[in-house]
Amino acid sequence: MDIPHRQIRAVHTEQTITVYQAYDPAIATPAVAAQRFVAPFKRERMTWIKPSFLWMMYRCGYAAKPGQTRVLAVELRRDGFEWALANATLSHQGGAGVRSAPVRVQWDPERDVHHAALPYRSIQVGLSGEAVRRYVEEWTVAITDVTALARATGEAVRARQDVRALLPAERPYPLPEPLAAIVGATVGAR
Repeated sequence: MDIPHRQIRAVHTEQTITVYQAYDPAIATPAVAAQRFVAPFKRERMTWIKPSFLWMMYRCGYAAKPGQTRVLAVELRRDGFEWALANATLSHQGGAGVRSAPVRVQWDPERDVHHAALPYRSIQVGLSGEAVRRYVEEWTVAITDVTALARATGEAVRARQDVRALLPAERPYPLPEPLAAIVGATVGAR
């Protein structure tokens, strides 16, 4: 299958998209309990959301890296996610515009189960300022702790087992063309 170079692949429904974040238990436990990000989560800091489960596993080492031992699946309203993309600046453009934008987008190599880079990219969305406020107060539909899945997947990889049945069923996200242009997504086949 020919995967476009820059494509959003995610678990999504007609109304929501699932993104992943990894935190220390001090942040994750209250967030799951409240179904919202609450203190000690800091709204003043940029927070990065990742629709790719495997990219999150690469980032957090299957929930083993310090400060990233709890993995959360955050179900967001699609209109909120698309607001973020519509208000994004690409990180690689640099300059004051990137620093002042409420949302930054970067495309990093997607990863396989062994963390090897794949020949296509996965989106990372950095939220700050107004975008963090909207994320916390308006867009979040549900927060689920998927740490057990992250660890089970890592254990299966280390045991050289087939992990495909464990992985979330991510599929291409139907990104409207104007948003694809803003975030630099590939439109059509490579």
